[in-house]
Amino acid sequence: MQPVVVFDTNILLSGLGWKGAPYRCIELARRGRIVGLTCSEILAELAEKLTSKFEFSLSQKTEAVTDFLGFMRLVKITNTFKFIDSDVDDNKIIECAVVGSATHIVTGDRRQLLPLRSYQGIQIVTASDRLVQFS
Repeated sequence: MQPVVVFDTNILLSGLGWKGAPYRCIELARRGRIVGLTCSEILAELAEKLTSKFEFSLSQKTEAVTDFLGFMRLVKITNTFKFIDSDVDDNKIIECAVVGSATHIVTGDRRQLLPLRSYQGIQIVTASDRLVQFS
């Protein structure tokens, strides 16, 4: 069975910038070695951060989001999931994983998500951890 992975927004951002572990994890999804899973809310947060933090133009932002949609499975979430109160943006990551029957969440969030280690059987790991598991 292929791993089904939700990438946190921070991994998607890092994967665009350099060829480190986040990029290599995303490339596993691009090559079909794992199933990448996302939702419109994660992609909207990505688009917002590309503009606000990295000053991407509209066409650059559209190109990045379109690229991810080309190889990731899109699921619909309800935005009613409430588990993490201190950073509500993390709730969409977990809800996407639950709705899409993910096996893993790959994140760099050391404050909220990584300390959980798992949620309903979904492993929560760093990009480096995921690469080690898949090797």
